[in-house]
Parts: sequence; C-alpha cells; structure tokens
Amino acid sequence: MNIGQKIKQLRFQHSLTQDQLAEKLGISAQAISKWENSVSMPDISILPALSEAFGVSIDELFDLADDQKMRRIENRMQTDDDISPELFQEYETFLKEQMDKDNGDPSAVNLLARLYHHKMESYGRKAGAYARKAISRSPGEKDCQWILQKAEGASIWDWNIANHSKTIDFYKSVIESITDSPQPALPYHYLIEELIADHRTPEAKEYLGRLRKLPTNKPMLIPLYEAMIALAEYDEHTADAVIEKALTAYDGNADMYYQAAQYYARKCDYDKAVKLYDASYTAGEDKKPRFTDALEGIAMIYEILKDYENAVATKKRILEALKNEWGYSDEEVYYRNTVHDIERLKQMMV
Repeated sequence: MNIGQKIKQLRFQHSLTQDQLAEKLGISAQAISKWENSVSMPDISILPALSEAFGVSIDELFDLADDQKMRRIENRMQTDDDISPELFQEYETFLKEQMDKDNGDPSAVNLLARLYHHKMESYGRKAGAYARKAISRSPGEKDCQWILQKAEGASIWDWNIANHSKTIDFYKSVIESITDSPQPALPYHYLIEELIADHRTPEAKEYLGRLRKLPTNKPMLIPLYEAMIALAEYDEHTADAVIEKALTAYDGNADMYYQAAQYYARKCDYDKAVKLYDASYTAGEDKKPRFTDALEGIAMIYEILKDYENAVATKKRILEALKNEWGYSDEEVYYRNTVHDIERLKQMMV
C-alpha cells in the first residue's frame, strides 16, 4: 500500500471528507485528491501534521513492515545525536510491542537497550557540560564532581562505588544458567575482564581455566588474559614476557597487534602502543572495511602527549576510512564528531 492509499484509508476510518482533512492541514482539498490518486506525494514538512490528524506515527503513514521500522530506528540513532521525546516514545512503544511478540528473538530487546543507551548518552553529554561549567565557576566546591564522573566515565576513588561486584555476579549467574553445550565463550570474556579490573585475580584465574577448556574459546586471548592477570598482581616482568611471546606466536595477526597495543597503552608505554596500533590497522589492509579503533587509540595517545599535529593527522586517516571504506557522509554522527575533533585539536595547536 502506498502513502496515498494509506491516507485515503485513514481518512475513511476517521470519517473525514477531503475538504475536512484539508482544513485540518491548512491546504487545498485538491492536494489531498492528488495524494490519494498517486498524482503527487505530501511534502515531508506536512507529515507531522498528517500523522497528528490521524493519531498515528509517521512510520505508520508509510505502512512500513516491522523489520523496516527496526532499520529506521537503528539508522536514526546513527545519524542523530539526540531524539525528540515524542519520537523516542514512539520507538519505545513499538520496540516493547515487538519484544512481547517476538518469542525470544533478541532483535527488539537489543535495539530497545541501544535506544535507552542513546538517550542516556544524549543526557550524559548535557549533564557533563553543565557539571564542567559548575566546577569551573566554583572549583573549591564539592558538588558536581560526581556528576562528571557518571556522565563521562571518569575514575571514582571510593572503592565501594568503583568496584564491579554487581556486574561480576551477573555474569557469573549468566554462565551458570547456560545449558548449551559447549558453552559460549563471550560471557567468560566479560567476567574475566571485570575480575581483572577489580584485581580479583584468583577468581580470574579460575574462570580463565574454565575458558581454556571450552572449544568455543579464542586461543589468542588466553595469553592476553594471562598477561593482564599478572599485571593486576603487579608482576610486570611476567606480564611483558607473556605478551612478547604471544606477539611472536601470532606474528602478522591484526587482532593480536591490537590487543598488545591495548596492553602497552594501559602501561603508558606509548611508543610501543602506537607502533602496534598502526601495525594492527595496516595488517587489516586486505580486510576492508576496517574498524578504526586502532587509529582512535593512536589519536588519543598523541593528544595525551600534546602532539596535536599527529593527532589531527590520525583523525584525518579516520575520516578517510569512514568515507572511502564505510561510505559514511557528514550525516553520520561518528563522521561529524570526528570533524569536530579535528577542529578542536587544531585550536589546541595555536
């Protein structure tokens, strides 16, 4: 059904003549006749008023299939930094309905979680901006620092707030509830990483031993976790030796280079980290489109070192990859944010 037929159907359902609908919209009855006879289509600017007149969403005007609506929501989150309250409520209602009728299909609930996270990030940016203003105006007052911590993921000194025990318990329960054989490895990864972050190394070793036995595990990650556990136990010598041995064993592997770069970046060994990040990105040359995480790591290191010229050059490499490998345009949030980062870094160079 095209939009003209949909408008005609909705007009009949609401017992409206073409003249009455035209009056509601502030246009001519002739325009509505043209829509319904597929001579022309309503201008995009009138769609909100049209949807309000019929009490339906804009998506319903186009009679989109459920999977098309799902893709539209996903695309909207990629192109908009913020989503209006009305549109958010529309998406939320639709996804909850889909979740209830999907019989275990995770697509709707996954997208619903992402929708809430999108809104959380939007409010987080605003909260962080106002917290920064408050702190700048009253640097001696302890008031908005915790908001900045929550909004920007800043470190938290108090252990009773900063520890990950609730997340750890959640992943433990997920693992114990899995009835599939063999078990998937991914929950083990998340659990081990949280345990390492909290320096709960005996438990991390226990679950790493269980992960090692799973046929679903990625062997390359085992030495990486071993190194991070050693580092969490302040045994830097052992940790370095494990990483270097793994780099030799997986020479030429882009993922191994990336993970080793992460390791050295955490140690603030920035020279090694930059070289390995670059090796990771280069090694993926034959697997385009390439993720730009490695380049983001390089740009971040250069900014930390106040080497803004190289930071800008790396951000330009990211833009090139987004445009040429991913087909991004300036409508995409990630692309726009990268352009803004370049302008911000250029100002730092002055």
